[in-house]
Amino acid sequence: MKQAPAFELERLGGGKAELSDLLAESAILLVFFKISCPICQMTLPYLERLKDGKLRIVAVSQDDAESTAEFHEAFGTSLETLLDSEDGGYPVSNDYGITHVPTMFLVEQDGTVSETIEGFVKREMLSLGVRCGIAPFRPDERVPEWKAG
Repeated sequence: MKQAPAFELERLGGGKAELSDLLAESAILLVFFKISCPICQMTLPYLERLKDGKLRIVAVSQDDAESTAEFHEAFGTSLETLLDSEDGGYPVSNDYGITHVPTMFLVEQDGTVSETIEGFVKREMLSLGVRCGIAPFRPDERVPEWKAG
């Protein structure tokens, strides 16, 4: 397991967040996304279902605050969100080696990355659901097994 790169980013809605502060209480799932990404549009609402579970979920938007807020409204999501925008050159996305979105990193409380999920993988989402103590999918939903990001 490798160490997650430290960072400080603006929060959607104001203020700043550092990785060390985010990890102070529990492990986190960092979810890098772009508002124009159809797989992100599919994935984040499922992650929304997990947000009140045992794992803190923190979205990292590669878009500006206004567009990101509009995304959350349009897709019914209210995940804690940080901004890693193009204006700043995507410093955190670059430090994490993001090549496509969505990409998720399960960062343990000691700062190590225990899992990386690229795109949408149903079995990995189910595993996150187990970790959260919440099922991400309803029995009546037709959920694809995999979608590339």
